[in-house]
Amino acid sequence: MADQKAPIQKRREFEKEALPHMDALYRTALRMTKNQNDAEDLVQETFVKAYRFWDKFELGSNCRAWLFKIMTNIFINDYRSKSRAPQAVDVDDIDDNYLYRHLVDSGHEVNPEHHLFAKIFDDDVKKAIEELPDDFRLVVVLSFLEGFSYQEIADIADLQLGTVKSRLHRGRKLLQKQLLDYAIRNGFIKSTSKDATT
Repeated sequence: MADQKAPIQKRREFEKEALPHMDALYRTALRMTKNQNDAEDLVQETFVKAYRFWDKFELGSNCRAWLFKIMTNIFINDYRSKSRAPQAVDVDDIDDNYLYRHLVDSGHEVNPEHHLFAKIFDDDVKKAIEELPDDFRLVVVLSFLEGFSYQEIADIADLQLGTVKSRLHRGRKLLQKQLLDYAIRNGFIKSTSKDATT
């Protein structure tokens, strides 16, 4: 009887702690792989691995971060290694506040970046995020869309804290440039005088 109780308890704990995070994992997997089938496979592999190593998880700790770490490791080791080498991107010519400066001018002064992402997440924004190079896209998704702290992202992605901050900074600059037209078109910022003829 004791032999049967452990697997049942393990399954119940796993269902209670891990399964509620499936949607968040899939959402991020889709941004990472840019492919629905690959995202589904990545999430499935994540849950299989998490269940296999469930005895290593400390109940009461952050299960969501633990699952994201497993998924990120699988993605880096299996999926990304099959694709091209990391892309080199020059963002030095992009103003740090390229887009968000305009949002502040429009009255969203508290946290313009979070204001923008809280209000919008349609196809244009998804496309802009998906077009980011892998290294930047991962930290942007974990920070902006999943709300992980810098330290949690560092733990999940196995990066130095400074690397996380640097990649977020550079990813943010790339996103700003890509989303400026979107923000004007949808009224998040006022169009320039040149566009105001309509």
